[in-house]
Amino acid sequence: MISLQQDTQGFIRMKRHFPASVSVAVTFNDGTQEIFSGQRLNEIYDQALAAYRAGNHLDAKGYERGPKKKVQQAIEFVPVQPGMAN
Repeated sequence: MISLQQDTQGFIRMKRHFPASVSVAVTFNDGTQEIFSGQRLNEIYDQALAAYRAGNHLDAKGYERGPKKKVQQAIEFVPVQPGMAN
């Protein structure tokens, strides 16, 4: 089992997908803890990544089709809150 702690802004650090079958315990700021499946956290990560890309005018693969400039293509922090494990 993997244990993660929510930061003060409501995010967990997640740079990549977890194996779908792994259990992940997330401890929230209020002291509660919830068990997520790796598959559910991967879905939350994918939603956050899609929102980031849409907000920064990137295509589905993370590329900007406009003028060339360096753009971060991935995210490292994912917002979570109690009740998202279902």
